[in-house]
Amino acid sequence: MNKSLTLRMADTIRVLSMEAVHKAQSGHQGMPMGMADVATVLWTKFLTIDPTKPNWPNRDRFVLSAGHGSMLLYALMHLTGFKSVSMDDIRNFRQWGSSTPGHPEYGHTEGVECTTGPLGQGLATAVGMAMAERHMGARFGSLCDHYTYVIAGDGCLMEGVSHEAISLAGRLKLSKLIVLWDDNNVTIDGWASLAETGDQCARFKAAGWAVKSIDGHDHKKIASVLKWAKTQNKPVMIACKTKVSKGAGSLEGDKGGHGYNLFDDQIKKAREAMDYHTPAFSVEPDVKKAFEKAAKAGRKVRKEWEQTHEGTKLWHEYELAMKGQLPDGCFDALEAHIQASLTNPVAEATRQSSGAALASLTPYIPAMIGGSADLTGSVNTMVKGMKAFDAPDYEGRYVHYGVREFGQSAALNGMALHGGIIPYAGTFFVFSDYSRPAIRLSALMGLKVINVLTHDSIGVGEDGPTHQPVEHLASFRAMPGLLTFRPADRVETAESWQLALSHDGPSLMVLSRQKTPQIRTQAGKLSQFGAYELSPASSEAQVSLFASGTEVALALEAQKALEAKSIPTRVISTPCWALFDAQNADYQKKLIGNAKVNIAIEAGISFGWEKFIGREGHFIGMKGFGASAPASVLFEKFGITSKAVTLKALEALGHG
Repeated sequence: MNKSLTLRMADTIRVLSMEAVHKAQSGHQGMPMGMADVATVLWTKFLTIDPTKPNWPNRDRFVLSAGHGSMLLYALMHLTGFKSVSMDDIRNFRQWGSSTPGHPEYGHTEGVECTTGPLGQGLATAVGMAMAERHMGARFGSLCDHYTYVIAGDGCLMEGVSHEAISLAGRLKLSKLIVLWDDNNVTIDGWASLAETGDQCARFKAAGWAVKSIDGHDHKKIASVLKWAKTQNKPVMIACKTKVSKGAGSLEGDKGGHGYNLFDDQIKKAREAMDYHTPAFSVEPDVKKAFEKAAKAGRKVRKEWEQTHEGTKLWHEYELAMKGQLPDGCFDALEAHIQASLTNPVAEATRQSSGAALASLTPYIPAMIGGSADLTGSVNTMVKGMKAFDAPDYEGRYVHYGVREFGQSAALNGMALHGGIIPYAGTFFVFSDYSRPAIRLSALMGLKVINVLTHDSIGVGEDGPTHQPVEHLASFRAMPGLLTFRPADRVETAESWQLALSHDGPSLMVLSRQKTPQIRTQAGKLSQFGAYELSPASSEAQVSLFASGTEVALALEAQKALEAKSIPTRVISTPCWALFDAQNADYQKKLIGNAKVNIAIEAGISFGWEKFIGREGHFIGMKGFGASAPASVLFEKFGITSKAVTLKALEALGHG
């Protein structure tokens, strides 16, 4: 059998995928085998990358949204010369210590652009990458001029986040975003039509995308449509009609071909059908040479780009931005704002405090790009003078995401992954339930992303329990790698912003709707400790009061009442538990102290507060959901008052 070189290249991907999945006895060979033709043409004729310098800034981005088909990506990376994926790594697919985990992981395997696996999120994250490319291109011209390519599957397009991402990309006319849909009509349960009979092409068209359908196994048609895609002035979706497990003989196109279902006999027959006779886990020299030749073309482009731009006026600024380096003196205005607040205390909602902090930051950190999910006036994320990010003016620094919380947070991840941008955006804290999967991925990837989450408790008031988060703080505090800030006032809020911007990972700014007095009058950047003694007892403490956010003010009122009764009482503010956990044991032990009575106060549930108050401590807060009434009434009715704290302390001391 005489086969073209490009077809043999695609067959190599198919065979490596079969062998790796079979050896691991785990994984999915169906999509890699089905999309091998599309991927071969894309990676050898269109994708501009340089495996010898995987992170050069102007490379094209490739996102495998259908992350279960990770062997497609690992095979491509190995064949084109990425040192991060050796043949031994492919042999050890999904095993401990290899660079080939079950789903691609950013930061684990150099060259992987995005952690994928939760379906739909790769596509949604890629929208953020494309947004970043447009913004950086508007700022820096040809220094940033590349494409974002995505391979997505039926499952990706079923997930709700795909609808949010698709409509956002269409609205913003992200013309350098190209999605290749693996249209094989197969999911885990069998034929995708069991659950989906919608017209995906019509859906993309309705959202403002350019759309074409092709035979996903015809290399000439694949090349032709990709050439066409690069001429469009809107995002492009290409429906690639493929057969799952293409090349697997009788199992080719089988509805059960999504996951691991090819064994020794089937693999042997598939190899024979493909006329593929090299030993297991080996590659024909001319195939490897052809893949590497394609990668060398990208290396040439990279070198020409460097020769053109290195040393130019914009180069240094661009380089610093892409490295994520904050400008010198960028916190000077914020620190002046803190000093002014210490001198002239301000009572306000912490969402307003956050807006004031942003006004002292965004003019001095051009990388900060803000936005909100249709709540700009409520979450205070837009600073005066900010222009909207929109076609054709992508230099704007404020994104109107619309009511798309999940899509918003996924786009933030994509912007951070692209580089050059520190993204932040806001919504109500209760709607973080919609954002949570993307926030989890930002924590997993260690991305500098800041989600601004306001209306943080029953203090929301009249909107009622649907809008009053009670369990959310506990759940996010449990998430590894995430800094969850719940500042008590104007000063703590400003300090929290500085800490979030200095942190190499994601943060949440959890902020109040209702006004609270300024409780900080002393300087010292105390929020960096995560928890600190705000107000000491008059002598050796009998009572320690621990609180966060607006409830710190209640703790101070209770302290005053208890001290008036000659009961020495101290108050500890806890703006960020993760930072407290990072302190040494001596600091933690000293801060918690030895008071006879420990009480925690928070307008949420008690889960997690044991770290401060122990198992014998007491909690003033919520035990269930909220209700609809003015905030002041709710705090009274649910017993979250300074009087309740005082009575609990007296009762615990036996003074009842």
